[in-house]
Amino acid sequence: MSRILAIANQKGGVGKTTTAVNLAASLAELGQRVLLADLVYQILLNQVSVAEARVRSQPGHFDVIPANRELAGAEIDLVNLDQRDMRLKSALERVADDYDFILMDCPPTLNLLTVNAFAAAEAVLIPMQCEYYALEGLTDLVATIKKVKQRLNPDIRIEGLLRVMFDPRSTLAQQVSDQIKQHFGDKVYDTVIPRNVRLAEAPSHGLPVLAYDRQCKGAKAYMELAEETLRRAGLTAREKIHG
Repeated sequence: MSRILAIANQKGGVGKTTTAVNLAASLAELGQRVLLADLVYQILLNQVSVAEARVRSQPGHFDVIPANRELAGAEIDLVNLDQRDMRLKSALERVADDYDFILMDCPPTLNLLTVNAFAAAEAVLIPMQCEYYALEGLTDLVATIKKVKQRLNPDIRIEGLLRVMFDPRSTLAQQVSDQIKQHFGDKVYDTVIPRNVRLAEAPSHGLPVLAYDRQCKGAKAYMELAEETLRRAGLTAREKIHG
């Protein structure tokens, strides 16, 4: 059975997609079977299955369910449907045995699409910048996770908070990082993702940073995150099997 992680933060521009793509690639590099899912309109409406929608990432050696433009209207269409909160969970259950990890890249809003992801997820990974409003911005997200836990998914929890775009030269960043650790303790990942030009350039080439420049600081940081993710799950890296 796979571990299903939602990667979420209500704030845009905090590295959710960067984290989703590069964690997926790094876990695959460590021999894990990985599915990276954007929240696809046709799957939510039961028009196609996950097995039909997924494609193989090259390079990267993991499966991807890409989003499309129709996703913007999905919430309107979902409102009047039965089991509207549980549709993604049902769809993913059909392929759960195919993967070790399923990562879901959530939109930067706490809407019905995000609720679907939380209902399906075992845990939530929260990327966040160490800036002035970082802790304040977590309030609504944590409240939503608690509501989903009470009403839809009693097993969901916060997997961890990931400090991203981190500049160790910034006094403010260090102060906010310390505050995050005080508030959340061991929920904060040891791994820190630095600001890195090569990491920022990789998406414009359509590549995870491992394939773009595996020696850069960003690539090494996401490999460390993948290793930490495996340790937290009590798993070990396997020999890579790239088909």
